[in-house]
Amino acid sequence: MKVAVLKENAPGERRVALAPEGVPKLMAAGAEVLVESGAGEEAWFPDSAYAQAGAAIVSGTELYAAADVILTVTRPGPEDVRRLRAGQAIFGMLSTLTNPELARDLAAQGVTAVSLDGLPRTLSRAQPMDALSSQANIAGYKAVLVAANAYGRFFPMLMTAAGTARPAKLLVLGAGVAGLQAIGTARRLGAVVSGYDVRPAAAGEVESMGATFIELTSVGSAAGEGGYARALTEEERAAQQAELAGHIARHDVVITTAQVPGRRPPLLVTEDALKAMNPGSVIVDMGSSALGGNVAGSVPGETVVTGAGVTIIGADNLPATVPTASSAAYSRNISAVLLSMTKDGTLAIDLDDEIQAGVVITHDGKVVQPATAKLLEKVSDGGH
Repeated sequence: MKVAVLKENAPGERRVALAPEGVPKLMAAGAEVLVESGAGEEAWFPDSAYAQAGAAIVSGTELYAAADVILTVTRPGPEDVRRLRAGQAIFGMLSTLTNPELARDLAAQGVTAVSLDGLPRTLSRAQPMDALSSQANIAGYKAVLVAANAYGRFFPMLMTAAGTARPAKLLVLGAGVAGLQAIGTARRLGAVVSGYDVRPAAAGEVESMGATFIELTSVGSAAGEGGYARALTEEERAAQQAELAGHIARHDVVITTAQVPGRRPPLLVTEDALKAMNPGSVIVDMGSSALGGNVAGSVPGETVVTGAGVTIIGADNLPATVPTASSAAYSRNISAVLLSMTKDGTLAIDLDDEIQAGVVITHDGKVVQPATAKLLEKVSDGGH
């Protein structure tokens, strides 16, 4: 089985799907590893490091012609999809819930598509494969550094001959993997940190990080299945936004982390909340995407300053800004998924396996993952 590593071509993407340290593990399982020339340069992994690990360095043309399995970080563009051939497999964060047409096109090409963002994360044996968590962890860390860089004051309390600077008050909305890492990083930088999540069980996790948990009296438990939050009703959302606004106004820095795969992220910071914040306040919106964001007026990949002097940073791909660490973690995730699906040196698809049922999107010319197939039905029905 020839496993190939693509050079990412999405704007701003600096990660690579496989780090040099991952090459021997795949070779030990019987794979031959091909790496597109320059694939790891943006993550500070030169071609020579891959060659020393045992990989063959090839051109993009050679890679597509020879590969049985292609590893990528993000979903392939239309031109890349056309270069794939029937019988090949592609592994990556394909995000077919936000772009089900990609699944349709890959199925039509006869390509087996495996998307790590479909992983059933509640299975204990899936933890080493959980790319969403590994990348969210890095994003939470970097979000705090981005906020500190944009904030015009200090994060810690400083006592100097020129006077005492009070610590920054920082609020993290959402206490998942990214949120907890943001809380821990902000605490290490000396900020006074508070956290909020709609899941009551998150209170203990927030407090264990040394932060204060904010409880809203207007919204009851929104715990969903498998430890995730359920979607709020319109009434709950309005009450949440109104009560949160008061807490937001008392903080200098806010980091929002709420994302919903395939759907618009919940709006947590409204225009009214923004108007109540002090000039110089900073918000990092980790939920910012083409579908919308957690903050009114946030733009993915851009920094916006409101008329009231509040800086809103649309942080849409923070892991790519920490490329070496992100690639190393992702490499371990994607290798774990691939090795779990490899038998006797070849790819073995078994849709009765719980993990494969989640991550295998297309196979044998069909869209086989139920969630993506259902979305495609809606698209073909005109969205109804």
